[in-house]
Amino acid sequence: MNPTREEYLFFSLPEKLLLYGLTLLSLGIMAAQIWQRVKVWQQGKPIAELRTGWRYWLPTREALGTWWKNLATYVLAQKKVRGSRPKSGAPMHLMIFYGFLALTIATTLLGINTYSPIKFHQGNYYLIYEATFDTLGLLLLFGLLWAIGRRAIAMREGKKLALETPYEAQKTDQRRYPISGNASDMAVLFLLLALTLNGYWLEAARISADPKPWDNWSWVGYAISQLQGPFSPIQYKGVYWFHVGLVLTFFAILPQLRIRHVLLAIFTTAATDDKPMGKLVPISMEEVEQTEQIGAKLPKDLSRWHLMSLDACMECGRCTEVCPAWNVGKVLNPKQVVQDLRQAATGGLALAETISEEALWQCTTCNACVEACPVNIRHVDLIVDVRRNLVSEGALSGSAAVMLRQTASTGNAWGTNVSEREKWMEGLDIPLCRNGEEFEFLFWVGCAGATDPGAVKTTKAVAALLKKAGVKFACLGKEEACTGDPARRVGEEFLFQDQASKNVGVFQRYGVKKVVTACPHCFNSLKHEYGDFGSTMEVFHHTQLLQSLVRKGDLLAVPASSRVVYHDPCYLARVNDETEAPREIAPGMADPQPSGKKTRCCGAGGGRMWMDEPNEQRPANARADQLLATGAETVALGCPFCRIMLEPAVKAKGGDHIRLLDLAEMLQEANG
Repeated sequence: MNPTREEYLFFSLPEKLLLYGLTLLSLGIMAAQIWQRVKVWQQGKPIAELRTGWRYWLPTREALGTWWKNLATYVLAQKKVRGSRPKSGAPMHLMIFYGFLALTIATTLLGINTYSPIKFHQGNYYLIYEATFDTLGLLLLFGLLWAIGRRAIAMREGKKLALETPYEAQKTDQRRYPISGNASDMAVLFLLLALTLNGYWLEAARISADPKPWDNWSWVGYAISQLQGPFSPIQYKGVYWFHVGLVLTFFAILPQLRIRHVLLAIFTTAATDDKPMGKLVPISMEEVEQTEQIGAKLPKDLSRWHLMSLDACMECGRCTEVCPAWNVGKVLNPKQVVQDLRQAATGGLALAETISEEALWQCTTCNACVEACPVNIRHVDLIVDVRRNLVSEGALSGSAAVMLRQTASTGNAWGTNVSEREKWMEGLDIPLCRNGEEFEFLFWVGCAGATDPGAVKTTKAVAALLKKAGVKFACLGKEEACTGDPARRVGEEFLFQDQASKNVGVFQRYGVKKVVTACPHCFNSLKHEYGDFGSTMEVFHHTQLLQSLVRKGDLLAVPASSRVVYHDPCYLARVNDETEAPREIAPGMADPQPSGKKTRCCGAGGGRMWMDEPNEQRPANARADQLLATGAETVALGCPFCRIMLEPAVKAKGGDHIRLLDLAEMLQEANG
């Protein structure tokens, strides 16, 4: 006998037709609900504006390669989930995903065999098929049991927290005291568990009702069949219809459940725009003239891809877990922002009012939420787009508004006079572009590098190292102006564009080909955003250039020391994926937790440098605790913003004996 199994065992033709009819009804109900969401997405801007390769909701032929790459990376390989922190339950989610994927593949192969003229579900293939998918199904089973236990604990702790929190505090800050988990989520997990268990029971019922010599290859079902004993055809069909009822119920209600991400995440991740994480899409004056507004006010002002990504949200909370604002007690909750935007999209509500302006202004644009999101939702793009609209309507006030006026009037976010740009150069014989100096690199100093006392030390150290290594460089001095990065992140898009256009004009006048800067924020804007305004330069962070000089032997690396801890700047490590260069310049440095691409924000980005906040809600204080926990006596830095925010926090917590030094200063000490 050739090993195989009979399809639709004991089923008559009317029973098969009934099964087909119910299946079509269930899928039709699911499709109708999805279509309702598609109509919500269609209110947004055409997806083509994101340059994601869409055409009529399908990928263009040119974009298929990118789609497959994204699917392999983010869906099949689960890159974002695998990179999650241990407490995020990543192993549990991976077990559920790969178990679910395995059973989907098994069902698909069986369907192909059933409805195609080629019958391959037999012989050795059949035996391997049964053993393999019987085993892989246990991943889903154990993952679901883990998830149910984890959620039960979370719900219990959430209820306890709610009971221990004064009622007034819960009323004023409801988002901070949720009961973690709810009955519907738990019901879905039990439904999936019932489906999984019933799948094994259905297999056991088939074996019990129609035993074959090779049934032991289906080892889980076979073991259950041995326990339950013989089954009649009626008993088998009873188990079968029960399983069908569970499956069709699952399909019918899937779009209403957050597990809908199993479908929608395929499209959102596949069509993720390939623009760098730190690049914001510019607004054109033509768009403003057509819409008579700046930024996003209503859901229709977002792209269709962004609206679809809101529905793909897993509600896993990884974005909130890593948010520096949420972790110091602020109301900003990236997960809640996504849910609020989804609610706004469904009801056509004003975005800022649905999210709350307080939460919007608390974002540091550090992109930790974006880096952590398994389905590639771009929280920062959404937040900044709403900020743009608020700023255009005069909603920004206080010190951040002062920063915008200073940038516009003086070309310096700190408001210092243009003549102050060259004060740091006094007595240093710094070459200037306007003097006709021949140079390979333009040394871009930045507002902080020319203004803040601590950052000026870094600027001087970089200049000294470049001279020592024989690098031909020059500065713009009074001709340098703010890149506009703080203005753009706050939401003043056209102030940024004005600054960018002016600076690009200066670059072109002097024929600048390469730029080096000690500010990751300037680095990001010059590298990724200035290209929209005609720039074609190579841009380097100072640690990258210094790394190359150390490698060539032009400079000596910093002696290894475990008493030094390095703080990765968000806009260098996470946003621009540079973690190696700093560690090669100064090997042996301790890493705080978290570090690298998962570094914790100091709180300066997104214009927060110029916004007031209570001392207990400063992300720099939380980061200082993590840095000092390593026992280090020196905090190494690679960003002037980080230095400004961390220095008072570290000194207050660790004492004045703790040194904060940029890596350039450390390298300067090592090279005499």
